[in-house]
Amino acid sequence: MSILVLLVVLAIDVWVYADAKERLRRGNPVAVSLGSFRLETPEAWFLGCLIMWVVFFPLYLTATGRNPFAHSRG
Repeated sequence: MSILVLLVVLAIDVWVYADAKERLRRGNPVAVSLGSFRLETPEAWFLGCLIMWVVFFPLYLTATGRNPFAHSRG
């Protein structure tokens, strides 16, 4: 079971990298500043998600406007 979870997380990390790379190619990079720390390259997003998925994946979704945790106010 834990190997399956790791594979799913790794697949999501690869998706984040590919999505961030495509957005950068189109001239719309995903960038977030946390104090003096700045995430803006596909590689930085991939490493962030790889190291601390539970923090960086929701942050990526929020930065791209795909926040599944936000409630719509219809």
